[in-house]
Amino acid sequence: MDRPEVVAEVDRAWARPAVLTPVFALVSLVGGALPSFSQRANLLVLGAGGALFWLGISAAVPRRPAPARLPRAAAWWLLPVLLFAVVEGATFLNGSSAYPTLSRLADPVLEHYWARAGAYFGWLWAFWAMVRR
Repeated sequence: MDRPEVVAEVDRAWARPAVLTPVFALVSLVGGALPSFSQRANLLVLGAGGALFWLGISAAVPRRPAPARLPRAAAWWLLPVLLFAVVEGATFLNGSSAYPTLSRLADPVLEHYWARAGAYFGWLWAFWAMVRR
């Protein structure tokens, strides 16, 4: 009786979580030490984001299969994203400081080193998850 051959695709050594976690942690610790919107912080974001973007459009990273169809409940995630975009856009276009943007509301939290480093770490892992799709 013939069995169908099952082949599991193995990630490259540098693309495994055991390697990426310390690398992302190091980049996050450096990014957390940089002042917000400084030239060095912007260069770090552009460098890390550019490298991940390049990996995403190249064939260097094996892709994970996308789900066949998202459940209907996933559409509810669009509500907070759209609300965020409307509030940020309206406040920016209005030029009013009476209603602070959500970015300004996050500034007191992101003034602290560990919160900023954690935000960098989360951003890197979220971007990596998009690269893998």
